[in-house]
Amino acid sequence: MRAGALIRAVCRMSHAAAVTAAVAAAVICIGCRGETRLRVLYWNIQNGMWADQGSNYANFVEWVKRYDPDVCVWCEAQTIYENDTDKYCSKEKRYLTDNWGEVAARYGHSYWTKSGHRDDYPQVITSKYPIEKVLDIVGEEPDSVVTHGACHARIECGGRKVNIVTLHTWPQAYAYRAADREASKAENGGDRYRRMEMEYICGHTILSVPEPERGSWMMMGDFNSRSPKDNWFYGYPENDSRLMVQEYILRNTPYVDIIGERFAGEFRTTTYGKARIDFVYCTPDLYGAVSDAYVVEDDYTRDPVRDEATHFHRPSDHLPILVDFIIK
Repeated sequence: MRAGALIRAVCRMSHAAAVTAAVAAAVICIGCRGETRLRVLYWNIQNGMWADQGSNYANFVEWVKRYDPDVCVWCEAQTIYENDTDKYCSKEKRYLTDNWGEVAARYGHSYWTKSGHRDDYPQVITSKYPIEKVLDIVGEEPDSVVTHGACHARIECGGRKVNIVTLHTWPQAYAYRAADREASKAENGGDRYRRMEMEYICGHTILSVPEPERGSWMMMGDFNSRSPKDNWFYGYPENDSRLMVQEYILRNTPYVDIIGERFAGEFRTTTYGKARIDFVYCTPDLYGAVSDAYVVEDDYTRDPVRDEATHFHRPSDHLPILVDFIIK
């Protein structure tokens, strides 16, 4: 059995000791072949892991340790609300983002960085490898604002420079700063705004370098948009604006939709409903190094429960994505 498949099978078991043993065995196996495992874990953790902040993130940390990732990307990585409420937490009392280093150290990561952002919704990267910040991406005033920000960072793994782009696009049906929100909705303003953000982000990252198809790039986040790869499930018209963002990526960049390719013809939701709006993309050379990839549905993440008082979910309204690469 391949190392990635072994880890995947055993990590679905409830017995923590079995998980730890399987991970250790797989890492030893990979090391014997002169290869380096790069395990990437992405998740929109909803309001800075609001569901677990009252427990000092103990459940969250134990869950991350279960999968032993090398790199984590967290969307919505800032504390916003007070424990178990929808009351805004004052900025001076917010534990995250300033203390991500303390949280990351608890699950074995020594390095972290935060994306550029204009509001309460940054992304955070944590890693076992040193992180080089290349660029914070917040867009330009007045009409090219990247609302939740984005980031281009870089790590070195197995002798290879790996570029990591994080993002979280505008979430509403109307455009950012729309004067007439209902009119903007009618014109699919939100979809068009997300399309602008995506072009801006790609233009300042992967499309800013020569021969981007030959590089080692990943891009991941909450895209708040649907993919034409899933349209057999959605049944939208071919020119539906909800497909605009993903169509732009697939037509204009070398990125490969990892989950979409590996599970072609099988729908994999990344939300508590039926929507795949979180994506992990990579360039062809990295896609060839993928040994395993899946949306994580386990005893912690599966079937999020909606809190009636706040309408937030426990642990999150999104599901994580895990990808294993074997870097030769």
